Amino acid sequence: MSGTKEHPKPPEQDQHDPYGHGNSVAAWTAVTVIMFGALLMTVAVALGWDYVWLFAVGAVVAVIVGPVAGKVLGAMGFGAQRPSTH
Repeated sequence: MSGTKEHPKPPEQDQHDPYGHGNSVAAWTAVTVIMFGALLMTVAVALGWDYVWLFAVGAVVAVIVGPVAGKVLGAMGFGAQRPSTH
């Protein structure tokens, strides 16, 4: 019943985000890869000492591969666009 006399329609809110706040393919890819690395490390801890190698792989994925993937995609133009300073 929104928009009737008893229930007036709320004013439209402008949800403009001039900075993007990481809402880009590069940011989402970096976060997804980092979370996958954290998942690998979690599984390795749960499985025990025999899987130290899996923990190391997860750490490399989370600390190196994720941020590098984000930077590379950002350099390729898939990052958040910065606002103009005009």
